[in-house]
Amino acid sequence: MGNLTLTDWFFISTVLAIWMLLFYHVILTFAGYRRFVSSFAVEENSTGISLESYPTVSVLVPAHNEEKVIGRTVEALARLEYPKDRIEIIVINDSSTDGTGDVLAEKQNLYPFLKVVTINPPQGAKGKSNALNQGFLASSGEYIVIYDADNTPERRAVRSLVETIVNDPRLGAVVGKFRTRNRNVNILTRFVNIETLNFQWTVQAGRCSLFGLTTITGTNFLIRRSILEKIEGWNIKALTEDTELTVRVYDEGYYITWVPDSVTWEQEPEKWSVWIKQRTRWARGNLGVISYYIRNLFNLRNKRIAGDIIYFFFTYGIFFFSILVSDIIFLLGLFGKSHLTLTGPFTIIWFMAYAMFIFESFISVNFEAGEGTFLNLLLICLMYFTYCQLWLLVVVKAAYSVLSDRISGTNARWYKTERSGG
Repeated sequence: MGNLTLTDWFFISTVLAIWMLLFYHVILTFAGYRRFVSSFAVEENSTGISLESYPTVSVLVPAHNEEKVIGRTVEALARLEYPKDRIEIIVINDSSTDGTGDVLAEKQNLYPFLKVVTINPPQGAKGKSNALNQGFLASSGEYIVIYDADNTPERRAVRSLVETIVNDPRLGAVVGKFRTRNRNVNILTRFVNIETLNFQWTVQAGRCSLFGLTTITGTNFLIRRSILEKIEGWNIKALTEDTELTVRVYDEGYYITWVPDSVTWEQEPEKWSVWIKQRTRWARGNLGVISYYIRNLFNLRNKRIAGDIIYFFFTYGIFFFSILVSDIIFLLGLFGKSHLTLTGPFTIIWFMAYAMFIFESFISVNFEAGEGTFLNLLLICLMYFTYCQLWLLVVVKAAYSVLSDRISGTNARWYKTERSGG
């Protein structure tokens, strides 16, 4: 061991870090399976409450230049299976310059219960958090539900969320499942579909089962009005308002759970350029949240969420660095620019890691009916070398942007994902 080169040490460190995260995700996968099995034991409306006694709910939908999709979303919300006198649907038309306002006006003629809040510059066009705060001021529900403008929730989506939280005062928020509506359009949407299923049945369901931890996603979640009032709504400086909100809810002493019975269908990017912009914003936002809270880790009152921040720090820091270094060593080795002096079954170790990635990914997609196909298995095998490697590019771009913003003293600009149509 004393004769190891610097390249050898780098290689050993990256292998250990990669295997640590892979092994952790395998554990999460089995925990996700336990959550999957337990979901069958939940009886419909197990709360025992009648429709007449359901609490009031406000559904907020931020919309900035969403004429291609907002009509379909409003129609889906109008079909929600929830007492009409206990639900208000509020679409926030956030300084749209396209036909969003016209579409909403047409829908108001069909659905008088639809409320449209229009905000114009300089109050508007400041991002999703600002739009949600404006919509929240116009709402009156005891609970607040959020959907993105491209979402078509299933009829029982809101009921499932309400039925989960209503009799548990410890719950601050509940998060439903989102599915990819346009997953069969091209190879990108198929990759995204697999990624979202893996995230939800491994990271969400697994962490929920093992540690009682769930991350609020940007859509299909419900939160208590009292909590939003106490924490003064959404942070308008956060690019990933959902991740930032998660930390604050836990730190207020509440917990969050995942509800797979609540399902919404959303449109994912169909172009690589749109996907990269979207994921770069997500990475920038997550890096900002991690950077802030890792510095204030010991100030958090809820140590459970502190552990989760460490996990995300490991993912975006150590794991990212390990993947990057291992890729560089591999490429340098191909061109004869780098040589390992180590001896051992490293090819076997690499193939075992690759097999573990395929194993955990394919198990998680099998939790959804009709997704455990041979085509998805082939796509997972391909994802490791293509789609997953693009994550490195996204994080590099995000880190560069964060650094540039801090040097220049400018604030990050919120990017709205471009839509492809209904």
